[in-house]
Amino acid sequence: MDIAILSSIIFSFAFATILACLWMVLDRIWFKPKKLEMMLRKQGFSGNPYRLVYGDTKEMFMMTKQAKTKPINLSDDIAPRVLPFFHHIIKKYGKNSMTWQGPTPAISVTDPKLIREILSKYETFQKPKTTQISKLVVTGMLTYEGEQWVKVRRIANPAFHLDKLKEMIPKFYLCCNDMIRKWKISTLNEDSYELDVWPHIKDLARDVISRTAFGSSYEDGRKIFELISEQLDLLFEVFHLSLIPGWRFLPTKANRKLKSNYNEMRELIKGIIKKREEALIVGEASSDDLLGLLVGSNHKEIQEHGNKESGMSLEEVIEECKLFYLAGQETTATLFVWTMILLCMHQNWQERAREEVLQVFGNKEPRFDELNQLKELHKILQEALRLYPPAAQIDRATTTECKLGETIIPPGVILSVPIILVHHDEEYWGDDVKEFNPDRFSQGVSKASKNDQVSFFPFGWGPRICIGQNFALLEAKLALAMILQNFSFQLSPTYVHAPVRAPTIKPQYGAPMILHKI
Repeated sequence: MDIAILSSIIFSFAFATILACLWMVLDRIWFKPKKLEMMLRKQGFSGNPYRLVYGDTKEMFMMTKQAKTKPINLSDDIAPRVLPFFHHIIKKYGKNSMTWQGPTPAISVTDPKLIREILSKYETFQKPKTTQISKLVVTGMLTYEGEQWVKVRRIANPAFHLDKLKEMIPKFYLCCNDMIRKWKISTLNEDSYELDVWPHIKDLARDVISRTAFGSSYEDGRKIFELISEQLDLLFEVFHLSLIPGWRFLPTKANRKLKSNYNEMRELIKGIIKKREEALIVGEASSDDLLGLLVGSNHKEIQEHGNKESGMSLEEVIEECKLFYLAGQETTATLFVWTMILLCMHQNWQERAREEVLQVFGNKEPRFDELNQLKELHKILQEALRLYPPAAQIDRATTTECKLGETIIPPGVILSVPIILVHHDEEYWGDDVKEFNPDRFSQGVSKASKNDQVSFFPFGWGPRICIGQNFALLEAKLALAMILQNFSFQLSPTYVHAPVRAPTIKPQYGAPMILHKI
């Protein structure tokens, strides 16, 4: 073949390839978003016009950054600080609003009836695809879909049965007792003592999850906790940049650190799992901690079906362990600290809770069956979860055209459910929605709000509800009961009210309190 003709063919092919790639990029970052925008506006959704590549993420990032610089008055009206951009958009455009997560449109869903539909139809409305950057932090049951989610959830369920949690009460008690003993030593020669309880609460939650999940103390799991915390901070730092195509491949300092932490964490957890699996192979009984129960359940699943594919792979077990570490400490610690802060702000409820605890337990060690008698404390925890839910919002995505209520949603749209805005909505909760009123839960969750739909869902709802919700509530109830037995507490004059989303809702400047020995 003539060299000139061959060169012409190669050039034409290269040019066509470049044009095809260019078209794919333009379609992804401009034509498809504009088409979706037009379709959603016809359906009645309002919001900012789409902006190339970033969408609303720059404004979202700047408003969040700005909100963090301004503490708020001592009240429970925290949504403008925790979700500043979404609060602003809904206030500006109404409840049928949309935002842009890069080139992907996200519509806000705050109607409890539609929320029920989204969270119950988990096969239709799926978790958004996890970015490659996010996968370096944690995946597991939290992000799986389809058969993989069904398999992992089925294998993990036995570890969270109530009878198994009941057996963990002694470990809960041991961890709580260690913390209270340290607090008593601090107040040894004084009737009262000022202490930032937030670091202690985080250590308690980490100690509990280490002992109950892996049979070790917090010290043994310290490195894993440090790595997970650092990964979360890095993820928040670079999230808006990760929307740029190809950014994750750049050898930036943050990217290198994310990958390094991921590999180190994986090897640490892999070593723990391998020891458990080797013990099972030689016939040792599985441990009664969460990892032992998970490995044992997985081993049983494989034996019953006669093939490894029916069980969880090593990678899947590693990801569940990371999820144990992350969710186990984050959810309980935030629930615990906000409940204490609320009881400081509302001393009458602190006294009501203490009277109940002393009536049920006296000064004795709390028992599992007796914990269920703490009706006042249970209401207080539910109201704390309403005002300060661990997660501020949850997202789902459409992969095909589907119907939500009377609206046709095209594929490629995020359904954003702002939990905190629903929990704080006067339409569903009444005039006292921003007030701490545990009595609203006196007749149970179903009658707490003004409708019987899904307007209270701090742990999610439906088939994908958080598998560890009973674990978190049980731990928080026991720890609070033990603190109420030993201390009364009030906010320190140095306390600054600054709830922040990181990724759960936390006190940005800690929780300094004045403890009084009883």
